[in-house]
Amino acid sequence: MKTIEGKKSVPASGGMLESLRFPQAVKNMTVPQCNMLCQEIRNKLISTVSRTGGHLASNLGVVELTVSLHRIFDSPKDQFVWDVGHQCYTHKLLTGRLRQFDSLRQEGGISGFPKPTESEHDSFISGHSSTAISVAAGIAEANRLRGNQHHTIAIVGDGAMTGGLTYEGLNNAGKVKENRLIVILNDNEMSISKNVGSLAKYLGSIRGSENYVKAKKKVERKLTSSAIGVPVAKFIKSSKDVLRETVFRASTIFEDLGFVYLGPVDGHNIEELDEVLQAAKSYGCPVLIHVNTIKGRGYKPSENNPSEYHGVSHFNIETGNPEVSGKDTYSDVFGKYLVQAARKDETVCAITAAMEQGTGLHHFAKAFPKRYYDVGIAEQHAVTFAAALAKQGMLPVFAVYSSFLQRAYDQLMHDVAISRAHVVLGIDRAGVVGEDGETHHGMFDVSFLSTIPGTTIYAPACYDELCLCMNRAMYEDTGLACVRYPRGADSAVFEKTALNADYTHIAGKRTDTLLISYGRIYSHMFCAQKMAEAEGIHCDMLKLTRIFPIDQMIVSIAKSYSNILFFEEAYYYGGISEQLGALLMESGYQGRYVRIAPKGFIAQASMNSQFEQLGLSADAMLRTIQDVCGKEAPHGTA
Repeated sequence: MKTIEGKKSVPASGGMLESLRFPQAVKNMTVPQCNMLCQEIRNKLISTVSRTGGHLASNLGVVELTVSLHRIFDSPKDQFVWDVGHQCYTHKLLTGRLRQFDSLRQEGGISGFPKPTESEHDSFISGHSSTAISVAAGIAEANRLRGNQHHTIAIVGDGAMTGGLTYEGLNNAGKVKENRLIVILNDNEMSISKNVGSLAKYLGSIRGSENYVKAKKKVERKLTSSAIGVPVAKFIKSSKDVLRETVFRASTIFEDLGFVYLGPVDGHNIEELDEVLQAAKSYGCPVLIHVNTIKGRGYKPSENNPSEYHGVSHFNIETGNPEVSGKDTYSDVFGKYLVQAARKDETVCAITAAMEQGTGLHHFAKAFPKRYYDVGIAEQHAVTFAAALAKQGMLPVFAVYSSFLQRAYDQLMHDVAISRAHVVLGIDRAGVVGEDGETHHGMFDVSFLSTIPGTTIYAPACYDELCLCMNRAMYEDTGLACVRYPRGADSAVFEKTALNADYTHIAGKRTDTLLISYGRIYSHMFCAQKMAEAEGIHCDMLKLTRIFPIDQMIVSIAKSYSNILFFEEAYYYGGISEQLGALLMESGYQGRYVRIAPKGFIAQASMNSQFEQLGLSADAMLRTIQDVCGKEAPHGTA
């Protein structure tokens, strides 16, 4: 080891992550050493995510920023709040989780998002966008009320600036001048898809002033290094303020909201970052720092295609190629169906909330750019916008992840349902999603959508049914019509010759047991029924496709069986199995009714493991069938 520029001894090259005690160690490192550490961190990120999957591009973009944050502030006394949280990997490496990092997003391992139960350095759980400023404002206010002088730092991507909650937070956070709140706007011109809209243009106009700021700072440094430079530098500063008043219209929107605005600064320059963070720390009032970064920095495939490397599965490091089958997913089939529909119908419009690639709408965007709308991370606006389009005679289809749709419940109720607007929702990632964990599972859409009057919900079990349901939702239903489908590819194993958009009742030998399910896990139930039959246990099956409202014929069919087992990949409370149970009870049903569905938040794991844990894998379903059919059915419901 050697000492550089008077700093304490740290390794000059290689092995820093393994040999030093972080985060304290970064405070004693020189800038060259920090740059070497950043390269080591990038290597670790790339090698790990190539095996575990995860969010790569966003994390590669904030390596220097994270290192600098830990140099200037004292975590966990100073608290970092990461917006969305998917860019916190470097933070995890620097806060004692290096040895667990290979378990990233794996069952029993560390989360891909901030998680306070995992570390005291994670101040708040986060998996959705635009929440950080509101959270940080609350923490900073609590600190002020307790007389705590520590800082709260919110790290917010520019994509989050398209979400309304960000501005609700900014509007209130800037009011209290005593709060030691710092907001870092990480501007990489990307959210998941390319940022769009007027706010992206606004940030671009501020970003364009960076060269002016750099030139001014360079002149100031030259002048202050000379004997006569100090008074001249003061004059230059005064002149710069006048120029800013004239050219840059006096202030940014952030200053108008009560923040001191600093920047833009180079988010990959440790020295500049240290300087601006230290300045922000000295103010003792709300400060916003505008930092420019490159998403995917340091790994060419990711830099060139940041959207593709936002969330990735396993990939080959040398080529950058993902290790996937290349088959279409439900999202692709949905997107391609919508293109076909739009060719025949000029009223069809497609809407996304910054998820063009993820929802399969890149197909539509290319074919019909004038009827395609990316509204940014603004699900509430997307729904109300769709309602207005519908009332003017258009046919809007909003493609959205199930967990993100939760943010737009009021608009679905107030703007769509009450006005009886015909809006179609393509609800992607319905059900379990695997390694992203609690914040991303699509388990609650059935429960809350079924409370909205006039709503129709479909849950196709294969690609063919997806297209069938989309056609019904778009051209036969009225009001709010929802088609929910899972992440990934079609793995259906059942016979598809008699598909319909309502239900399918499969009755074989006379039996007193009926199995009910819908969506992709119908295939699991189909396999479980075949295995049970091989053991001499005979069960009939009922596959629901239009799951809500519940058809009276479904109640009539179910009533004819002594044992009913309903397997549901949606929340237990408020789900279709609960609603069918209520209808059966009202009709006087006296048989045994067993419901298998998740009752809480689901930890990260592979989807196969999650199905097994929830009792929704084929093997788990078989065990339930064996258990129920091996006992005398009591009266009442279970």
